[in-house]
Amino acid sequence: MTYAIEARGLEKTFRKRRSVRELLSRPFAAAENVRALRGVDLEVREGEIFGLLGPNGAGKTTLLKILSCLVLPDRGTARVGGYDVEDERRVKPEIGLVNTDERSFYWRLNARENLSFFAVLYGVPRARRAARIDELLARVDLLDAADRPFSGYSSGMKQRMAIARALLHDPPILLMDEPTRSLDPSSQLGLRRFILDELSGRDRKTILLATHNLREAEVLCERAAIVAAGRIVRIGTVDEIRDLV
Repeated sequence: MTYAIEARGLEKTFRKRRSVRELLSRPFAAAENVRALRGVDLEVREGEIFGLLGPNGAGKTTLLKILSCLVLPDRGTARVGGYDVEDERRVKPEIGLVNTDERSFYWRLNARENLSFFAVLYGVPRARRAARIDELLARVDLLDAADRPFSGYSSGMKQRMAIARALLHDPPILLMDEPTRSLDPSSQLGLRRFILDELSGRDRKTILLATHNLREAEVLCERAAIVAAGRIVRIGTVDEIRDLV
């Protein structure tokens, strides 16, 4: 069987950031370490929607950051699209990262200007950029708002922009970190339908989706992993996972 994502024994420890009060009251105290991942093993098949299900702080985002080459593991290995995550030049064309960090966009620029900037970073050929951007804006239903500043967008519109950005270079693998967080129920429903019908159904993308919402995993995912305290404690179908939660 061909796997789009493979991880073996991933471990990651971060040094805990100290508050100003802690620095003033205990200036010479040693910083604490936080073990974000503790020996994570994972396999995601090509073309499936796989869920990472767990509470905030479980390690889901750290795992996605490793798979997207934003941080390196302390121990263990990971391969995305057949390439080791340490080979950033080969991995990044294979992935699109969708997160809820609105600060990663330029708020004074409009949608076209934002996507034009990222298209250059993603290596989209200049001759194709304008058409590709309009195509994606139409797909995420933002074409009519393409010339409005990003700062005036609703939370749902901002999240659709994050998806459009991740699709600019047409990667086969999408890493989605809490894509419906902070959205109203109607926007959540629309985004889930887009993921199922468009990204998975039409485009056949492999999708690794982190969520704390069991209902979202039930709707979207074929298989899921329960993540707790940096460990994967169970992997199975959504029905199997639901019986444990």
